[in-house]
Amino acid sequence: MAPRALFDKSFLQAINIDESVLFDNFFYSVIAPIFYVETLADLVKSPRPGRTAEQEVSSLADKTPEVHSAPTVYHRSLGIMSLLGGSVPMNGKMLMAGRTIRSGKLLSVLQDAPKEAEAYERWRDGEFLEVERRFARSWREALNGIDLLALAGAMRSFGVTPQNCRSLEEAKAMADGLVANTDVPALIKLAVIMLGGDRTLEELALARWRESGQKSFPETAPYAAYLVTVEVFFQIALAADQIGANRKSNRTDVAYLFYLPFCNILVSSDRLHERCAPHFLRRDQRFVWGPDLKEDLKRLAARYKELSEDDQKRGLVSFASTPPRDDEDGLIAKLWDMQGRDWRKEREPLPPQLIKALEEVMAKASVGQPASSDEIEGDISNVGMVSMNRTVRLKKGSFWQGPADAKTVE
Repeated sequence: MAPRALFDKSFLQAINIDESVLFDNFFYSVIAPIFYVETLADLVKSPRPGRTAEQEVSSLADKTPEVHSAPTVYHRSLGIMSLLGGSVPMNGKMLMAGRTIRSGKLLSVLQDAPKEAEAYERWRDGEFLEVERRFARSWREALNGIDLLALAGAMRSFGVTPQNCRSLEEAKAMADGLVANTDVPALIKLAVIMLGGDRTLEELALARWRESGQKSFPETAPYAAYLVTVEVFFQIALAADQIGANRKSNRTDVAYLFYLPFCNILVSSDRLHERCAPHFLRRDQRFVWGPDLKEDLKRLAARYKELSEDDQKRGLVSFASTPPRDDEDGLIAKLWDMQGRDWRKEREPLPPQLIKALEEVMAKASVGQPASSDEIEGDISNVGMVSMNRTVRLKKGSFWQGPADAKTVE
């Protein structure tokens, strides 16, 4: 299976269209809502000389993964769900928003194109709605809407003094220490402040904590505890001048760390991510410097362009379903090796009867009754099939993403 890659806007800005096609081909892209927030915000920013804001956004939209991608559930929604007892897996699984249905014994998630993805299709053609311009302002304001005075007061109540912090390592240790505090009601209050919740949410979370045995905060609400750790780390590092306060984009950039639990790698060309992400990575995760991955994508693009026209018209699904099996030193091949699967061995094609059986299962799974809310809570581990509806260009840049004679690719 391909690595699940969380990427940021800086990475997409640095690669060209052909490199973006291969990135989409070799990775399952975890699209964080923060990426949409950043891109929408560009509609109200001053663009580079000689460019319009619309052109900047259209360029990003054109390079956004469209084949192997899934928008992740908003971290605020997941944090609230965690506080209230919902399960939020933090082991690299992609959390996908969608309609959950049951057909017989088969549980399926049907994921339609999200509103943001529909907007991206318009943006590629230079079409922008006024409502999207308003969202550009309101979404950025929502991201910056944390009550910083209340947050600072809560941190002081735990004895956190950022002025004593001398490194990012110490900032992380101080954040870990705060979240490990035995005053769980105070930690729940802090989480509610961070998530922009109200007194009702706090009371519900407290009641759930009491009913579940009054365990530690990380045991009670693991993902909410993780979010608090990231936010407190950021505030400590900011106050201690370990992260510059003069770069406004740092507030948005650090929010990508909220989605680290749902990927294998983080790809970024942002120095803040390079410095901060390693403090939050699991042992099975890796931070990938964007320029390094761009160089490997560029190398593979040149290799595939040397194929004959007939071979290229068979599509990437034919000749590049995996990285080159003889590629011992390539970064992408090494990232695939991290997955622990022996993808370098040639595999026999699926027999026609199995393909037919799979098609029949997929057809049946697309119709059924809505599943109850307690059957799935964002986790796809108990789902038999995930179906994604996408509008995919058959040819993008220099490459055919599917066979040239195909009518549609889904």
